[in-house]
Amino acid sequence: MRLLWPSRQYLPEYIDALKRGWSPDNMRGQAAADEELARIASDPDEFVTSLADVEARGEPITLPDGTAVPRLPGYRKWIWDGEFCGSIGLRWQPGTEALPPYCLGHIGYSVVPWKQRRGYATAALRVILQEARDVGLRYVELTTDPDNVASQRVIEANGGVLFEEFIKPAALGGQPGLRYRIHLTGV
Repeated sequence: MRLLWPSRQYLPEYIDALKRGWSPDNMRGQAAADEELARIASDPDEFVTSLADVEARGEPITLPDGTAVPRLPGYRKWIWDGEFCGSIGLRWQPGTEALPPYCLGHIGYSVVPWKQRRGYATAALRVILQEARDVGLRYVELTTDPDNVASQRVIEANGGVLFEEFIKPAALGGQPGLRYRIHLTGV
């Protein structure tokens, strides 16, 4: 397993995953997948370029309730084992570990269902933790749902410690969540 920068070369497999019902957005699901398919159809080069936006110049982010909020610096990489396996993204605010209330964590990931239970999410998180340190973060926070035991195990396998149980903001569903913190010293 390795992480790749998105490119036109691998875009057909990404499109196939979206068409098969996978979404890189665990909260917005199929709506987000459909939006990405439309963006790809409109301008595939712009879509690929937009996945690396370390200066936050892209369009605002649409939350599950339809609210548009400012984009944070960040990027997504594709998880690859010779085939598309999923994506993992890193986002941050320069000079601080703090995130705005509409951003639940620094890192988000999603593995396609037909590639799950192979350790890819654990390995991808391990790699992106080093990249988080490289952008100046001392720790990262990740969130998951209380019933998502697989994600909890991925985070814990990478040194994550449960930081708090919380209720997500209404714009993000208002449901219970778990927030983990991973300190990046020694990563």
